[in-house]
Amino acid sequence: MNDASHGKTRFRVGGMDCASCATKIENAVSRLPGITEVGISVSAGTMTVSHQGPAPSAAISKQVKALGYSVAELGVARATEVQQHKHGPSCSHDHDHSGHDHSHGDHARHDHGDHAGHGSPAAASADAGHAHFDLDDGPWWTSRKAKLTIACGAALVAAYAIGQFMPQVGHWAFLAALAVGLVPVARRAFAAAMTGTPFSIETLMTIAAVGAVFIGATEEATMVVFLFLIGELLEGVAARRARASIRGLADLVPKTALVEEGGSTREMPAEALQVGALMLVRPGDRVAADGVIVEGASTLDEAPVTGESVPKLKTAGDDVFAGTINTDAVLKVRVTAAAADNTIARVIKLVEEAQESKAPTERFIDRFSRYYTPAVLVVGALVAILPPLVAGGSWSEWVYKGLAILLIGCPCALVISTPAAIAAGLSAGARRGLLLKGGAVLEGMRRVTTVALDKTGTLTEGKPKVTDIVGVGHPEAKVLSLAAALETGSSHPLALAILGRAKTDGVPVPPASLAKAVAGKGVSAKVGGQDVFLASPSAAEEMAGLPAELKAQIAAFNGDGKTVSVLVVDNKVAGLLAMRDEPRADAIAALATLKADGIATLMLTGDNEATAKAIGKGLGINVRAGLMPDDKQRIVRELQQQGQVVAKVGDGINDAPALAAADFGIAMGGGTDVALETADAAILHGRVTDIPDMIALSKTVMGNITQNITIALGLKAVFLVTTIAGITGLWPAILADTGATVLVTANAMRLLAWRGR
Repeated sequence: MNDASHGKTRFRVGGMDCASCATKIENAVSRLPGITEVGISVSAGTMTVSHQGPAPSAAISKQVKALGYSVAELGVARATEVQQHKHGPSCSHDHDHSGHDHSHGDHARHDHGDHAGHGSPAAASADAGHAHFDLDDGPWWTSRKAKLTIACGAALVAAYAIGQFMPQVGHWAFLAALAVGLVPVARRAFAAAMTGTPFSIETLMTIAAVGAVFIGATEEATMVVFLFLIGELLEGVAARRARASIRGLADLVPKTALVEEGGSTREMPAEALQVGALMLVRPGDRVAADGVIVEGASTLDEAPVTGESVPKLKTAGDDVFAGTINTDAVLKVRVTAAAADNTIARVIKLVEEAQESKAPTERFIDRFSRYYTPAVLVVGALVAILPPLVAGGSWSEWVYKGLAILLIGCPCALVISTPAAIAAGLSAGARRGLLLKGGAVLEGMRRVTTVALDKTGTLTEGKPKVTDIVGVGHPEAKVLSLAAALETGSSHPLALAILGRAKTDGVPVPPASLAKAVAGKGVSAKVGGQDVFLASPSAAEEMAGLPAELKAQIAAFNGDGKTVSVLVVDNKVAGLLAMRDEPRADAIAALATLKADGIATLMLTGDNEATAKAIGKGLGINVRAGLMPDDKQRIVRELQQQGQVVAKVGDGINDAPALAAADFGIAMGGGTDVALETADAAILHGRVTDIPDMIALSKTVMGNITQNITIALGLKAVFLVTTIAGITGLWPAILADTGATVLVTANAMRLLAWRGR
């Protein structure tokens, strides 16, 4: 399997919980002969190793296990896999636990393609049978880290009891208790140092604990190690919530599905569903795959996937998402995406990839920590040595203070301050359908000053609706009924609009015979013995003539950006139907929110000027119409040259160049694969209000990061002063570091409760 001259092999790594873990593993594995590149996904718990010749699996396993992690080979990585992000230096913690002419003569079929090409996240957990000690794999108390912490605590209690009854051996009892907790820590420190990570938290902890023993503070050293282990455990439990939040999405998809084949139904695993399969979804069932309803009508609860509080009525032809709940009636659904490509799988994959893309703040802190940790060692040594040498101070007193400074200086809280907040923010956004492709995007979105939006499918629904019906000698319901009779069976967007309105209004649709398309003019048929023709205005004028008042009405509709069809019955005008792609229900509210936030908005559309301006006037947004794809891109660049930070929102292929040129490209939900792949972010569920929410999320996350950095540095500054002043010692020092780490992580986890405005 691994005998290719050049290849990639994937491994599952257990216990890898933060960027520091990834740094140690990457440093260790990349030093092995034949290894050309190491890519690590912390959120997925996987490692992809590029190598020359066969994969040195045994050597890789030995290196990783020496650092305190479990590892299992998953197999050869696919060539199409997205390259994992390479981690740089990070936190030093080690954790044992991502107006148109409407010609009815040309009824084009409007087929929707699948969104293909997205890998499954399932591989990330394909080796579930292997033993791991990640906290996600079971109750926290069953992890190796928990067992070590409990053992160290028990040994500490025992040593205290022995010291009370046998004072003469109390020192040795505490020394034994110290060994229980410190030896595993020291082994990891040594392994990390030998494989390229010399300045880890384990190194500082080992130096401080051993030094404390030499100056007679064995009891304190034991307590410090115990508190350190508790801190790591608490941090891991808190971080577990962020991982569980996004991975929990996978549980929304049922394990099995009912499939109809040859007139009978059978149950099969949901992951085995193929595109084109016909699912039977009963009331109360969760939909097992993305699909389109082919038979039935029912209300679906989309709250688990989209966050919508009100269930939606879905009928034949409507799309359904995997994980949503059918509430009313039996539906037959044609599968349009395999398990690896359904909505839930794509969300999980995008978020896992995004969590590996470091934010600028995180990269800065990583670089800072490379120099910060060695500097702490130097400062600690100077505090321990200079006062006794220069000022005649007590060696035991100043060595004690130097050791305390080592513990205070641990960079854990500082380094985790950004990735914890970024991971929680990405997860919170994903649960509301806001997908941001990396920490840099999440961090930078707060700087947006102008939002440029496409019209069709972004500000509007992307499909026309009948907005006006005018009867001429006939009731409006009769006009709609005859028009629907002509359009029955057509898949043209305007035909679907007429049929949809007829269904909504509950008007009868009589049968039509001898239906035929008249090229460039419309469609005709016999309905109830009458000759009925649904035509463009020019064709109706040619056939039956249009009175002046009707021409004025048609001109007014065209001025509002509406398409007009004329119903002719037995060579006499019977009525008009006006149709338009209407704005989304939340578009006005979203644009008002952006304006209130001081963000300018602009519509960029390829549609004709009359239609675009009519929509723009109703929404209160400036309009640039009749644009080609390169025009949209040019306008985005012009805005940037004026100093604007531009977010471009669109859903089609013609938006891709502008999405790529913008500071931040945002693909609207249901858009083309080109738009989704080009964009920096995606609004999965097509809510325009999600645009200001995405910017608000960025601001919230950056506020949280600022709080975290303040907590981390503030506590260190306070305890640095109190330690040098002799007010605090080793115990408060480790409490300061551990406490700051837990506080920072817990503060970041608050972002998981974010629900938008």
